[in-house]
Amino acid sequence: MINLMIMCSLVLLICITSSKILYKFGVPILLIFIGLGMLTGSDGIVGIYFDNYELTRQICSIGLVFIMFYGGFGTSWDMAKPVAVPSILLSTVGVVITAGLTGIFCFKVFDTSLLEGLLIGSIVASTDAASVFAILRSQKLNLKGSIASILEIESGSNDPLAYMLTIIILGLMADKGYDTIIPMLLNQVVVGILSAVLLGKLTIYLLRNTKFEIDGFYPIFVMGIAVLSYALSEHFGGNGYLSVYMTGIMIGNSKIPHKKSMFQFFDGISWIMQIMLFFILGLLSFPSQIPSVMIKGISISIFMICIARPIAIFSILSWFKIPLKQQAFVSWVGLRGAASIVFAIYAVTYGVPVESDIFHIVFFVALFSVAIQGTLLPTVAKKLDLIDDKSPVLKTFNDYREEIGTNLLEITVQNNSGIANKAIMDSNIPEDILIVMIKRNKEVLIPNGSTQILPQDVLVIAGNDFEVLNDLLCKSN
Repeated sequence: MINLMIMCSLVLLICITSSKILYKFGVPILLIFIGLGMLTGSDGIVGIYFDNYELTRQICSIGLVFIMFYGGFGTSWDMAKPVAVPSILLSTVGVVITAGLTGIFCFKVFDTSLLEGLLIGSIVASTDAASVFAILRSQKLNLKGSIASILEIESGSNDPLAYMLTIIILGLMADKGYDTIIPMLLNQVVVGILSAVLLGKLTIYLLRNTKFEIDGFYPIFVMGIAVLSYALSEHFGGNGYLSVYMTGIMIGNSKIPHKKSMFQFFDGISWIMQIMLFFILGLLSFPSQIPSVMIKGISISIFMICIARPIAIFSILSWFKIPLKQQAFVSWVGLRGAASIVFAIYAVTYGVPVESDIFHIVFFVALFSVAIQGTLLPTVAKKLDLIDDKSPVLKTFNDYREEIGTNLLEITVQNNSGIANKAIMDSNIPEDILIVMIKRNKEVLIPNGSTQILPQDVLVIAGNDFEVLNDLLCKSN
């Protein structure tokens, strides 16, 4: 046990310190962690033999739950709303198009069965959000227009459908019958959404109306909800990943106490899960088997980069009059990643006869995609003139949640003010305005979301634009 603890701690420390060095050069996080896993594994320098697909599937399923919950929790619906329709179409219809075209390619070129070809296409149909975010942030690439929001929603929400397609194809390969596809699909979607809505609303209500004696219990409570959302949906035949992602969106976009500390907590949990997930996937692989799948892997990767992904992107985004340069960039940012490799493990452990070495094919496709597309991503963005050099603050993806105002102001709450006698979370104060403290009589209070604002309170607030707050203060109750 002690040796295992030493090894795990060393792996964690090496992953973090090496990423600190390589991150500055734009090396995708996925490559760093998986590469270290490969060096540690059976064919690597350390030589730890590991080939337990079932254990890996279970561990990775837990990791994906927290990664997807955090992806939803950190998504601002206000920023996402203007591009929600095209983004959701990309993460649904786009995934189906990509999976279908890639599956037919495998069927025609590599002479697989049609179902096996579609299985490979479904597994690699989703994109990896973590690698995209890491590259753009490390290179400080502020993207023009609404590209960042489109990429955030699309890459953060397309895993559930890819998972659904994978399970459906595996079911057909297990001779469950074509007549089960529609009921299975409907059950996955309906149960997944219902689980998310019920648990999301219940959680928001409890957080607003229940005060825990220990502040650290708030993120732990929400963590339990995230796990329950996935497990409950899966128990009733729903899509657990869809459920946990939607639950994260609902909770993250509501006014609840201790939201900032929760965001930081789940940010840390998400990174731990990504390190664990990427490393164990690298550990599971056998690099000596990669040469045998290299031709298939390169062919599939090039087909997806040059044909399948562009067709899916342009056929959808063209309807929304998005400039061709932005469409081309979204098409390029189709990195395959950890989720695809995890879905490949589902295929290996499902118990259906598969002729291809699906795990190592998908493993190679993910590495090739991240190495080529990921490395050239900053260059492509610059060539297409999509870099916003005028913006002094990186606002790509979830970073808007870290912005805090720099101006301080003291205001006195009048008796007829629109925020008097209301909790902070119910007062409609904009999220970019922060109440730093409240001076009440001779007391100084450090507020949270449930703190009541009383008449004659002196609020010390931080922000850059107080006009909206002034309008709110002038409103009468």
